[in-house]
Amino acid sequence: MILPNGKKVKRVAVYVFNDRECIVDDYVVVFLNELKKHVNRLLVVVNGEINDEGKDKFNSVTSDLLIRENTGYDITGYKKGIEYLGWDEIYQYDELILANSTLYGPIYPFSEMFDTMEKRDVDFWGITKHHMVEYDVFGTCKYGYIPEHIQSSFLVIRGNMLKSKDFHDVWTNLPRIQSYAEAIGYFEVIFTKEFTEKGYIADTYVNTDDLEGYTRYPLMMMSYELVKNRRCPVIKQKSFSQNYYDILTDTVGSATINTFEFIEKSSSYDVNLIWDNILRLCNMADIKNMLHFNYILSQDYSYKPKNVHNKKIALMMHLYYPDLVDSCIEYAKSMPDNSDLIITTSNDAAIDVINEATKDLKVNNVIVLKIDNKGRDVSSLLVACAPYVYNYDYVCFMHDKKTTQCKPYCTGESFSYKCFENTLASKEFVENIILTFENNPRLGMLMPPPPNHGTFYNIVGTEWASNYANTCSLGYKLGLHVNINWQKEPITPLGTMFWFRPEALRTLFDFGWKYEDFPPEPNGFDGTLLHAVERIYGFVVQHEGYYPAWLMSDKFARIEFTNLYFMLREINGILLQKHFTNNLLDMTEKMKNNMDFRWDNNMGKKWLVKKYMPKPMWNFCRKIYHGIKGQ
Repeated sequence: MILPNGKKVKRVAVYVFNDRECIVDDYVVVFLNELKKHVNRLLVVVNGEINDEGKDKFNSVTSDLLIRENTGYDITGYKKGIEYLGWDEIYQYDELILANSTLYGPIYPFSEMFDTMEKRDVDFWGITKHHMVEYDVFGTCKYGYIPEHIQSSFLVIRGNMLKSKDFHDVWTNLPRIQSYAEAIGYFEVIFTKEFTEKGYIADTYVNTDDLEGYTRYPLMMMSYELVKNRRCPVIKQKSFSQNYYDILTDTVGSATINTFEFIEKSSSYDVNLIWDNILRLCNMADIKNMLHFNYILSQDYSYKPKNVHNKKIALMMHLYYPDLVDSCIEYAKSMPDNSDLIITTSNDAAIDVINEATKDLKVNNVIVLKIDNKGRDVSSLLVACAPYVYNYDYVCFMHDKKTTQCKPYCTGESFSYKCFENTLASKEFVENIILTFENNPRLGMLMPPPPNHGTFYNIVGTEWASNYANTCSLGYKLGLHVNINWQKEPITPLGTMFWFRPEALRTLFDFGWKYEDFPPEPNGFDGTLLHAVERIYGFVVQHEGYYPAWLMSDKFARIEFTNLYFMLREINGILLQKHFTNNLLDMTEKMKNNMDFRWDNNMGKKWLVKKYMPKPMWNFCRKIYHGIKGQ
């Protein structure tokens, strides 16, 4: 930008950073290095602490680093940064940039944005804005609603406004901010309104005026439109962890996945910068929801890529029941001819049956291992098969399954069917699985979705059962650094049948498991170490820098879709008679406010409706409650 006096624009930037683990990921360094090209001075304000490696990263970008207590959110960080620089110093510049670490980018060069905005006669500007909302969802805005406002994650103040008493007074009079809601209500949502009413001219780089009425939050709900068609250079960090209620209330949920895929395929921005950050900080259920990690592959048609047959593939199976051997080996025929088959069993009676069933099997090698009858399928994989796993690029682990606690027995058999059909449906299906791993280098595990039929229906929404505390304990022993939250479902193979990339489970295999680590038979139906391992698989994958995902054959996806829609329709048919609503969020809120039971501490923390509830259901609820509370 050339000023009327012929001089170039001088800019100073205050960048506020916060990370709950005190780590500076490389997306921050990339952002700052690009921003630095357009500023004369860059101050990084750290809200909280950072490790030594983080300090080195910031020092490689700028010599101005302020580390302060983590109070007041980014808004107070801006204030402290301004105070650190001092007004006399700030007045030496033509523009002040306020930005924070909630943005990934630049997807397009910042030069495009600055060159465009330099030509506009405005007093302050930002990249995007949030449209007006008729109510105050945060309860902190003095106007009682959310005015249209430029988002404070990237805000530029220039010229007369920068040196005005009005702007100075904002920071002098900024109230103490103690919550995220206050940061929004006391500053972000009122800043644009109050300064435009004083006569200052505002604008945004990405024009979304035509989207008024389409969405209140363009950068979140319509990020694909902004990035693809309006060359928005940033996306929000929260695009990968936003409450899915908010997404589904306004959209079909396509924005983040479309935006991410566009960035990956059509821009020079390295999406590994995003991966490294979200896998470290976000809960896997949120990531899966926002990026829709559900792979539906053909079981009749294979793309037959040339490199698939060069991969080292193994099927590892634990077979205990002689009467199920033939059906399991039938599925094993779906494996490529160049793969290995490693079978474990703890049942002497099954060995001859296994040898007979596999004698004509067209695979590279068949290895049968007799193992201790301790730990079932879990010890089969983590003890007996552990010496073999790193010999392969991709491994499928399966086991025979009799869920005898469920009656009729076809309920358990259907669970087994769901697992096998969505892992070994056909040779074509398996080839497509291998290709999916090849095409997605961050994919670490593919698994069938959880069961939801018959007596397994209650799993949906209670996936932890009584295993949250023991899973967290196991995660601690393994040294996992991932976001585990009892309110969010574990993305893990419930049923312990899955495909995986061995590197994605390295922490688990390198733990050094022994048969003695597992409880003796008879084993419980829930709450044991085996069930904790079952739920830790997906978190180990995440810890290793990969993601787990659901897998279905195209044929089974037809069944699953029918089942899920039928369930939703039947539930809605009942609920809508009592609670009419237009969206899921409103429905759940109405249901919460009209529950037929409540918690009463004066009754020893027991359900008031215990006397009305069938005993098996009461025991189930009690089990889940104590599992969640870790008691």
